[in-house]
Parts: sequence; C-alpha cells; structure tokens
Amino acid sequence: MDKEWKTVEVLRHSRHDWLNKMQLIKGNIDLNRIDHVKAIIEEIIIESQHESKLSNLDMPKFVETLLTANWRSFLFRVEFEVVSLELGCCELDEFMASWIENLFDSLSQTLCNYGENVLFVSIDENKQRNLRLSFELQGTIENERVLFDFLNQPWKESFCTEVTHFGIDEVHFYMEIPCNKNK
Repeated sequence: MDKEWKTVEVLRHSRHDWLNKMQLIKGNIDLNRIDHVKAIIEEIIIESQHESKLSNLDMPKFVETLLTANWRSFLFRVEFEVVSLELGCCELDEFMASWIENLFDSLSQTLCNYGENVLFVSIDENKQRNLRLSFELQGTIENERVLFDFLNQPWKESFCTEVTHFGIDEVHFYMEIPCNKNK
C-alpha cells in the first residue's frame, strides 16, 4: 500500500464514517422509521463483526488495504465479509496486499466514473483449508479488457484465480491460495 496512514488521519476518517451512520439513524428516528433504525443498527453490528474478524487474520498489510479502501478516491466502494476463517496466511500478507492494490488499480481503469460501483469481497477457506477470496463486482464496466487481462495473468505457482461470470455490469471471480497454517 502506498499511503502511510497517520493516526490523526485514521481517526478523522473513522469519525466521519461514524458521524454518517449516526446522522442516518437520527434522520430515521426523526421520521419515526424505527424499523429502518433497527435495520441500520443491525447492519452496523454485522459490519463491525466482519471488521473484527478481518483485523484478526494476521495479515496486517492486506487487512489495512481492505479496511482503508473506502477512504481513498476509487471509482468503487468495497464491502467485505469474513465467513469462516480464523487465521490468515501471514506469509502471504505482502503478496496479497500488493495483489489487491493491483486489482483496485485495474478496477479504476475499468469502471465508469458515474453510477454506483461496488466490489463485494468474501473471505473464507475451502475444504482443503486454502484461503479463498470470492469477488463480486457490480457497476458499469467501460474497459473490460484491463480487468480481463489482470484476472487472467499468471501470479504465483499454486495460486488460482478463476472468473465465473464476466458481464457488462457484473463480474464474479474467486481465488484460492494454499497456505501453511499452524493451527
């Protein structure tokens, strides 16, 4: 990751995010939309649980890249979930941080700068206990060749990226990475 985050920057971005959430809750309370308030609070709880699981993966650079992605000027928003993974792959931290940065750069060259573009990332492990990241990109794709080439280039031995759907407004792909975890 190129940017070194200073504590005050992290606190400023975090405070801004929380203020937005509080204003959303307050606005719905003012409109007496209590069901919406409950749903927003539940969403915040789930999001916080995923952030906590992500933070515990022992992959600090990769985690920082995902956690701070929405604070940067990308043409897309990143949402993530950690499904059933307790330990990450610390030996792959730098590689994964670099790979996800390259993915973000490719998406910035691929997506339209108008409309809502969202990258959903789901992190878990497969039956062989390999790290598995599933991606779902929704948005307006202008230059599919950049993303297609990025996803189809060779990375590392035993490192698999597979595209399962490539459409004009949606792309699904996943990667599986062998990891030597000491559990």
